[in-house]
Amino acid sequence: MPETASALTCPHCGHTKTEIMPTDACLWFYECEHCHTLLRPKAGDCCVFCSYGSVKCPPQQACCKPCPK
Repeated sequence: MPETASALTCPHCGHTKTEIMPTDACLWFYECEHCHTLLRPKAGDCCVFCSYGSVKCPPQQACCKPCPK
């Protein structure tokens, strides 16, 4: 079961807010509630949680789990 809570940190003002991630999709845009900057994923990332979150999005968690030993 993937983690669904991730703390997003705005790279412009440093504001952090914990958000619940969708389990079946990536979030491409997120507006910081403090400075109203519209965040977009960094190059190579699928969503804002992978770029600015404390936990990668559920689709990335599912595909990139470490192999069992």
